This record gives sequence, structure tokens and C-alpha cells, in this order.
Amino acid sequence: MSSEVTDEVPADVPAQVPAQFEIPAPNVRGLRMNQRIRQMLLGVFLLDAGVLFVMSVLAWDWRNEIDKYWASQPYDFSWAPLLGPGLIVVWLVSLVVMGAYRTRNYGAGFEEFRSIIVASAIAFGIACMGGFLSYNQPTRGYPLIFFFVGTPMLLLVRYIDRLTLHSARAQGRLTNRVIAVGSPMAIQELVEVLNRAPWMGYRLVGMCVPGGHDPLDVGLPVFGDIDDVRQVAINSGADGVIVAGGSYSSAADLRRLGWALQGLDLDMLVIPSLTDIAGPRVHMRHVAGLPFVQVEEPQSDRAGGWVKRFFDLIVGSAVVVFLSPLLVATAVIIWAQDRGPVFYRQTRVGIHGEEFQMVKFRSMIVNAEALRASLDEHNEVDGVLFKMANDPRITRFGRFIRKYSIDELPQLINVLRGEMSLVGPRPLLPTDVVRYEKDTHRRALVRPGMTGLWQVSGRSDLSWAESVRLDLYYVDNWSMVIDLVIMVKTVKAVLVSEGAY
Repeated sequence: MSSEVTDEVPADVPAQVPAQFEIPAPNVRGLRMNQRIRQMLLGVFLLDAGVLFVMSVLAWDWRNEIDKYWASQPYDFSWAPLLGPGLIVVWLVSLVVMGAYRTRNYGAGFEEFRSIIVASAIAFGIACMGGFLSYNQPTRGYPLIFFFVGTPMLLLVRYIDRLTLHSARAQGRLTNRVIAVGSPMAIQELVEVLNRAPWMGYRLVGMCVPGGHDPLDVGLPVFGDIDDVRQVAINSGADGVIVAGGSYSSAADLRRLGWALQGLDLDMLVIPSLTDIAGPRVHMRHVAGLPFVQVEEPQSDRAGGWVKRFFDLIVGSAVVVFLSPLLVATAVIIWAQDRGPVFYRQTRVGIHGEEFQMVKFRSMIVNAEALRASLDEHNEVDGVLFKMANDPRITRFGRFIRKYSIDELPQLINVLRGEMSLVGPRPLLPTDVVRYEKDTHRRALVRPGMTGLWQVSGRSDLSWAESVRLDLYYVDNWSMVIDLVIMVKTVKAVLVSEGAY
């Protein structure tokens, strides 16, 4: 059978599908993405098995370094060499059971890493229980080294694999070709969300809308009415269907849509209109067959609580001590270049609208603030912020410390005073806060931060609207895990110095 794709429109293609948007059928396109992901996960499984084998050999060689610290020396058992293969099997089975190789978890979200940590803890618990129940302990050093070194290695391998997958998806490879079903307005919002995260691997190839026409011109080809989705999915060789708002008016309609797609091996994703709500705040409840989506209240109160404050004090103090040589050297260079003040203080708005003096290393000429008004027409950022890539007020050394965010380090003083936090929305000027939109005032429910989501998502390259969206997401979905992730990503953003000026 020839595998060539002709320009002729197959007879079973719905009349609403324009010929120029025709997509190869599944038998021409080859394996669906779900099948390819399963094959990739098989490779990941084999890679994990190889990592565990290497870690097992190293742990067996190094076990005496731990065993010598115990009062009673381990016994030599004839079955001791089976300990390694046995624990490898137990560990791999735990990974499978806990979902480390589920297609829906692959390459997205924290669930993939959580399953590895939980599975590793279960396998370690089984090893400890086996040692406790055995009459004599053959070795204690082996399981300790195996698990406490093997677990970080598994996480590292999975992280590298995720970076590779995201890079391929950002280049348009290994993507899930999906059809959007719903009203044009709901699909337009979906397009905006997916465009912000191309590495997630969802590529919209078309849509099915009520009536089979798009009055808004979303930019996607219309493949037909919502009732045509099964035939459209077959003809297009899609990997999944995303069900947006306006596609069903009752639970019965949604069930019928699921029945229509049955047997096609497609992912059916339903959007519950919960944009910008973090996964840990969303829980599913089933009551008499009716699925409820429970959304926990926003976390802004906890984001301004004592746990975060205690973390700021401990980590902030440690960072000051560690970076003290850099802070002193920077201060000396700034003073030496023009004998001007080392620090620049500016009134900013903090938590609950309280004003404070934010401290930075001076990166501009001494009279920079007086020249601000004359440069307003050159503002390159929409909204209330002022950003200018080639600001003439910045000194030569100031441009360097701005590039690597060294000028922000004195804000550690504000952190120790309780005026700022290590992570949070950036503090703005009082004149900028006056021009806030209504929802933007929620930024002031938490302490402003030295770094935040906007810094690890594009820094000065982001628009004002996108910066506000990220700040509000942080305020409503705060957790210590998010803070730690942002701090790690901040180091990367600073070293790469993307979008900094």
C-alpha cells in the first residue's frame, strides 16, 4: 500500500473542513503520541533500572564505610549477594505502582517527581522492615547508601529527561496534536494559555464549534460542529480532544461526547474554568456519581505568616554572611567610580500598602531620579512600570551589576527588617500603585520579594499584564515548595541574565 499523502479530500471528511487544513489520517501518520510516550517511558524505565544497578554496585562497595560505625558488625550470609537485585526489583515495582511511568504524569507537574520520592520511601521502608525482621543484620551501610544516593540520582535523571522533552516540544517535536471543542471565546482563552507554555506539548490543530463557524476568528481552522468531533478526530489523526466551555450544556452532553470518542485511544481533557489555580488547591470529590471539584481558599494569609517569615530570617542571614565579600567589593567599586553614595534608597509600597525605604546598590548617576520625567516617552513596558533597555542614566558598572542582579542584594537588609521577603511580588512605587487596576491590589496581601515568579519567567521582557497575572498566581497559590523552586530558578535566571536591564 502506498503511504503517499495526496491533495484529494477523502469522501468521509466533513464538509466544514477546508481542504487546505486537511491532516494525514492515523494510518499514514504512524504511531499516536500516546504510543510514542509509552515507548519513551519504557526507555525511562530501563534507564532507571540501569541507574539503580550502578548505585547498587557502588553501595555494596562502600557499605563498610557505614557498617564500621555500628557497635555490632554485620553477619556474612550466603544470601547476602541477592540483597542488591532484590532491592532493585522492589524499588522498580514501587516506582511502577506509584505512577512514575504513567503517561499523564510524564513531563508535566510535580506528580512525576512526587511519585519517585514516595516510591523510594516505600522501598526503603520495605528494606528496613526486612532488616528488622531478619534474625541477623547482614549490612546496614548498603541500604543507607543505596537509597540516600540512589533517590537523588533518579530525580536528577528524570529532571534531565524532562528538560530534553521540554526542549523538543518547544521546537515543535513530540507534541500532542489536539482538537479544541467549545465556544470560540473559550477556545480563544485556551489558545492564549497554551501559547504561554509550548513546552507542555499541546498543539491545537483545529476546533469544533457550535454551528461549525468561528465569528471571532481565533486563528484555528474550523473542522465542523461539535457533533462532528469523532469523525474529525479520525480524519485528523489527533492525539486528544480538549473540551472547553460552551461545548456541553449538561452532564449528559459531556457523557455523550465521551461515548463518541470511545475506542479511539484519545486523551479527553475537560477544562473546568479554573485558570491560574494551582493543582494542590484542587481536589476531586465524588458524590452519588457526581464529580465535585473542590477548590481550597487562596493562600495569601499563609504567604504572609510566621513560617515564611522564619524562613526569610534564617536563609537571609546565611546569604548575607556567605556573600559578604561580594557586597563589600561592590560597595567599594561604586564609591570609587564617582565618589557618590553607595546605596540608593527609594520609597516603595510593601505589605498592606505600608511604605518603606527599599535599599539597592546605586547603578545610576547621582541625579538619575531628576531625569526620569524626561525619559517617560521612551518607556518600553506597557502598564505602570518604567523600563528602558538602554537607559542613559545607568553607569558602566551599574549595567554589569544590573545584568546579574547584584544591585538587588542590599535588599537583604529589608528582608531582615521584615519589610520584604526573599520571594514575593516586586515592590512598586507609590505613584505606580495609585494606578493599579482593582484586582492588582491583591499583590499587597503579602510582603514584596527580592525575586518572584516574574523574574524566573522572563524578567523585564514580560508585559505588565503578564507580570500582574504571575504575581496574583503566587499570592493565591503560595507554598514553601513554590518559594524553593523560585529561588532555584532565580539563580539560573541571574546566571543566564535573560531579560535583565
